[in-house]
Amino acid sequence: MFENLDIFRMSAAMARHAGKQQAVVAQNVANADTPGYGAREMPDFKASYLPADTSGAQRATRTRHLHGSTDGAGLPAVQDVREQSSPNGNQISLETEILKSVDAKRQHDRALAIYKTSIGVLRSTLRTT
Repeated sequence: MFENLDIFRMSAAMARHAGKQQAVVAQNVANADTPGYGAREMPDFKASYLPADTSGAQRATRTRHLHGSTDGAGLPAVQDVREQSSPNGNQISLETEILKSVDAKRQHDRALAIYKTSIGVLRSTLRTT
């Protein structure tokens, strides 16, 4: 029943996106000393959750719907980043990766806050006096 509410779907997608973003940051940090390693990053959640080309278009919520599209249900692809490289050709800046990690944690915390608040609102509407 609750998986059909858009707010829960959106908060779950936001949490998954933050988790994948944290994994990409961890991979970048792990390869910080690898010569020639190129930095990778995730696109913003806003760009991946609601693509610009489908704004206002019908969206299918079930696979058996006749109209609309269920595309975009997966996570976006990781992109290579072209930044200044160090003398060994590595493009990792640990300071930048730390900031990206903090952003991913904030996004995950925001997703959990949205979920908890939505559960609270749902519970308050179902209470009988």
